[in-house]
Amino acid sequence: MTKDWLRWHQDYDSPNSSLARRLRVVQHDLRRALTEAPHDAHGRRRLISICAGDGRDVLPILAEHDGGRTIEALLIERDPTLSQRARTAAIGLGLPRTDVRTADAGATDTYLHIQPAHLLLTCGVFGNITINDVGRTIAMLHTLVLADGIVIWTRGRTDDGHDPSHDIRACFAEHGFIEMSFTSPADARFRVGMHRLTARPATVPPMPPGTRMFSFI
Repeated sequence: MTKDWLRWHQDYDSPNSSLARRLRVVQHDLRRALTEAPHDAHGRRRLISICAGDGRDVLPILAEHDGGRTIEALLIERDPTLSQRARTAAIGLGLPRTDVRTADAGATDTYLHIQPAHLLLTCGVFGNITINDVGRTIAMLHTLVLADGIVIWTRGRTDDGHDPSHDIRACFAEHGFIEMSFTSPADARFRVGMHRLTARPATVPPMPPGTRMFSFI
């Protein structure tokens, strides 16, 4: 990876930046998803955040929701500095059911012993991988998301005005998801989508070991 992700995260600190605005949309959608996602027989939900960064899109919302008592969260972040920040934030917010792992979210081996989630975030991912990897990742979400589970994702339009988010929306539809919301401000490049998996096969093969779901470019 060539991008300086620590420097990239600094844009969150500018309240009017595109990244800060995107964060507010993701958090708004997550609040909704935490009330509308399915849950188990005990009213608990599992959440997975892929390429979670320092967890600022997820952790404050879990604390606000119910102190994380009914949410078992797994945050996966490859950068050790960012993952440690997320770990420290989770402790500070009193979220004992949150697990932050320093691991490669693009490698299927990372998910071999992880149960599918009721809610999954893949924010800041699709804009950093090839379109082929986007399609492969969405196709493999059946192994990570339960029936009626919700996925929140982000993508930005490119400098030449092309908007790849429309292709991503079509790919979600092709793989059994229905769109719950789509935010595309006219004055910003970011897009935020929320989809529900309504056509999960009755039998889903396990995540194949030793396979790459995506690689950052």
